[in-house]
Formats: sequence, structure tokens, C-alpha cells
Amino acid sequence: MNFRRKQLGLGLWGLLFVLAVGGFAALVLVKCIPIYLNEASVTRAVHDVASKSSSSSGEVDIAAVRDSLQRRWDIDYIKTLEPKDIQVVHDQRGVSLSYDYEARAHLFYNIDLVIHFAEEVPVRSSAG
Repeated sequence: MNFRRKQLGLGLWGLLFVLAVGGFAALVLVKCIPIYLNEASVTRAVHDVASKSSSSSGEVDIAAVRDSLQRRWDIDYIKTLEPKDIQVVHDQRGVSLSYDYEARAHLFYNIDLVIHFAEEVPVRSSAG
């Protein structure tokens, strides 16, 4: 009896394909980690400044907020966003700090990775 043996495991082309997909996933992961670490620093800084800046009857000292943000930016070495890009928003819900930006990382050739971040953080109200 002459049984034909079936191949077990990956062939050369299958292995190359798996390595290419794994390498691409690793490249994207390595490029994303610094962007998300920077976003965590931005979020932490904005939340800290919003919790320490009090709003009495809708009035917020914008210069003090910008100064606090600039100090946090200098300490945490945040480069993807400037403190002037954080907006103080007054609406019916109260006062909040808001930001909306895109972070880019070059992958290869003319292909970039673009990640969009946006958040609105309410400022603590001192009245009530």
C-alpha cells in the first residue's frame, strides 16, 4: 500500500506570510505605544488642571489654566499638543477644558499612522 503523506505544519510561503503579518503588526504596535503614552500624559494633565481650577459662577481664570497646563507640559515633556490648543468651553452644562487633535507616526514610504484624540473635561465647580 502506497499512501500519500499529507504535509504537516507550515510551508515556506506560509511561514513567510505569517512572519510578514507578524512583523507589520509589531511595527504598528511599536509606533502606537509612544502616541498612546503621550495621550495618557495629556489626559492626566488636563484632568489634574481641571480638578484644581475652580469655576465660581462660570468664571475661570484662563491665564491661570494656561500657566498650569504649560507647567504640566514642561514636566511631562508633551510635544504632540500645545497648551494653547486646550480650549476653555462655556456652555449650559458649565465650564470645561476641551481638546481635539490627531497624532501621526510615519510607518514606511508615504504611509503614516493617524490616531485621533478628543476629550472634554468638566472644570470643578466651587459653588455648591
